[in-house]
Amino acid sequence: MYKKYLLLLLLCLSMLAAEAAKVDTLIIQSPSMQKSLKAGVVTPDSYRKKKNGPYPVLYLLHGYSGNFSNWLKVPPQKELLQAMADKYQLIIVTPDGGYSSWYYDSPVDKTSQYETFVARELVQLIDTRYRTIRDRNGRFISGLSMGGHGALYLAARHPELYLAAGSMSGSLNVAGIERQNLLPSIEAVLGPKQENLALYEANSIVNMVPQLKQSGVQLVIDCGVDDFLIEDNRELHRRLVAEKVAHDYTERPGAHSWAYWGNSLEHHLLFFQKARASAQTQQALR
Repeated sequence: MYKKYLLLLLLCLSMLAAEAAKVDTLIIQSPSMQKSLKAGVVTPDSYRKKKNGPYPVLYLLHGYSGNFSNWLKVPPQKELLQAMADKYQLIIVTPDGGYSSWYYDSPVDKTSQYETFVARELVQLIDTRYRTIRDRNGRFISGLSMGGHGALYLAARHPELYLAAGSMSGSLNVAGIERQNLLPSIEAVLGPKQENLALYEANSIVNMVPQLKQSGVQLVIDCGVDDFLIEDNRELHRRLVAEKVAHDYTERPGAHSWAYWGNSLEHHLLFFQKARASAQTQQALR
């Protein structure tokens, strides 16, 4: 009798596994950087049926010193992205943004062209290989820390690509970073700070409110109250309010940690879901 129950349990588990979200690891040749990079792609449980789709896509960026697999492996919630892909029925893409690219196209390092990689090369590849909604109404971008900066930066510069963008604990004032472990990484991408201060200021999100306002991209921003980046996030919020830029801003208990980001992700997904529903309603009324 025990063996029968065990076999039944194993059968049920195998059926559930077959219906769960799937994770692909892509190896991508970047023409702009002339090197291979990786990206994770999580497709929801329903994707295996070819009649389903097309699906919205979330591009989810990692932070400083991370890589494409961080969001897949590090959150304390086991298989968080798989669960979210199933729950919200979307594709989640986790690009490799380099150890410290800040998601810029570097003017001094031709091997660090991550704006082009994420916003152009990767989007084109994903739309070619997967059943995606191939316009801005089905595309979102978000990220943590350096990736929060990257998500808002790319949305401001490529508003035709994204309906909505989010930042979790974003490093939003690159020109103000003086931490010894971070400044050299930015200088490797943008050049020496003292010689290029205007470039640093022009490419800091807190100074890009006019671009964000003009973009029409819907924004969700949050940060933990114990995070060392909280003041930069508050400053962006103040400037967005002053310029009457609609956005969702939240402070919650937490620090600069995966415990915070793991909980934050679903708040962003709910925001993106509502943004998409609103866009669909507006489209239907035209």
